[in-house]
Amino acid sequence: MKSAGNSKKISWAKHQKRWFGKWHLYLGIIAGAIVAFVGVTGSILVFQDEIDRALNPSLFEVAAQKQKMPVEEIVPLIKKNYPRLKIDYLMLNNFKNPNEAYSVLNLKSEEETFINPYTGKISGKRIHTSSFIHVVTELHRTLLIPVAGRYICGLASLCLLILTISGLRLWIPKKWKQLKTVLTVKFSGSFKRQNYDWHNSLGFYSSPIVAILSLTGFCITFSTLVIPFLFLLSGKSPQGVAQLLGAKSAWHAQAVPLPLSAITAAAKQKMPNAHIGGIAFPADKTGTYRLDMLSGNLPKVGKREMLVVDQYTAKTLLNSPSDFPNVGNAYLSWLTPIHYGSFGGRPTQVIAIIAGLMPLALFITGFIIWWPRFKKQKRGKKRKLKEALQDEQISVPVSEQEEKSAIEKTPRLKLGRYFLLQFKSGTKYAAVILLVSFIMGALYGLPSGIIIQPAIFVVAFSAVMVCLNFICALLAELFNLLFLLPFKKGSHRVTRYFALSAAFLVCYLTAYMILLNTGLEIF
Repeated sequence: MKSAGNSKKISWAKHQKRWFGKWHLYLGIIAGAIVAFVGVTGSILVFQDEIDRALNPSLFEVAAQKQKMPVEEIVPLIKKNYPRLKIDYLMLNNFKNPNEAYSVLNLKSEEETFINPYTGKISGKRIHTSSFIHVVTELHRTLLIPVAGRYICGLASLCLLILTISGLRLWIPKKWKQLKTVLTVKFSGSFKRQNYDWHNSLGFYSSPIVAILSLTGFCITFSTLVIPFLFLLSGKSPQGVAQLLGAKSAWHAQAVPLPLSAITAAAKQKMPNAHIGGIAFPADKTGTYRLDMLSGNLPKVGKREMLVVDQYTAKTLLNSPSDFPNVGNAYLSWLTPIHYGSFGGRPTQVIAIIAGLMPLALFITGFIIWWPRFKKQKRGKKRKLKEALQDEQISVPVSEQEEKSAIEKTPRLKLGRYFLLQFKSGTKYAAVILLVSFIMGALYGLPSGIIIQPAIFVVAFSAVMVCLNFICALLAELFNLLFLLPFKKGSHRVTRYFALSAAFLVCYLTAYMILLNTGLEIF
């Protein structure tokens, strides 16, 4: 009986590795080129501010003078001297460089006007969308494809995350004594062997950061889905997000807008230790001021906080530190810095650049592995499935019938008991993956000495992905129970998927509640 049980376990392990191999192969073929392109453009954007300033020094740099004008004085002066200049957003730029110009953005015309902070005069202009960095940003986010391109890139991030997870599963050696062979490159081997080793080694060493970049890329693209989940997991109504962000000024016929000085004074009263990084001006009579406030040293680019203020009364309509849950502040302050590596300064930026180039390297080495096999398949020299997965060193049963006898013909347990058994084993997998998630985030911040925040960030935002996956698994299981099982077509594999998803949900939600819903101020 023991040997029979081991045989079934081995058969399932082979099947599982084959399944991960399928995902790895097909997603690599379908999304590999897009993922590689998005990664390269992302590497360029790691130093987007520095590149933009280096390419346009005449726009950003102004001659040093005695003292900068306060924003409360410079805005009325701009409106007086340039009445036709529409101010939608005022960026106060880098406070570390006193000789850097302010920039005014007109959202409709997409014109960016640079203002001398000492004199209030225009020092330069450009169409923001024509700048090199903006073009690279749009390539990174949308592939220059309106609307659909954004979701293509978001799904490409999800594909990269799945490729990373499946690649790690395929990387695991059969025996620990083979560990050295999957961690190093055999330079004395053939080109084919070296290419395979490079694919294995680069994929393993870069996997922690690549996984985090793909996770954050997905969360940035699908923010309208992610933010409500973060609020929900923190015990706040998802509708509250829309209500807070959609707050309006209390307009009436006799209402008179307050001067900017009253607005900034209200902001400084609420956040005395922060400085204003940018101001979004009211778009109409019910519009509000949004002030982007920067404070603190974590992340190193500054902790971003947000105030929304009534233009007539200076009443605070939204105060992100108090109105958002702790993880909501993580979204504001940490999501983009973690995605581009700026949260830890130069060390993490360099890591992010290298990680951004990894999808291209893995796509090239993976293509070199796959292409000869594909040609052989076309010539019919070997069976299609075996050829597609051979270079992943996956053992595949000789025939589909053998696989069915090893897996599908396993004695059928009652569905409830089968679910509980799979749920129990799933909790072990989930606990390991949860620990790996924490370690991945910690490794990312280790070179800069920022460990706890990125580690907990990865766990928190992975919890959102786990919730989304559980919803998919639940729908699949409901379909299985309602439409397949009554006709004896029910699949134990769907139930297994649902049980594993439920186990992951329990583990990640438990960690989420402990880390973020017990009053700890992590972010």
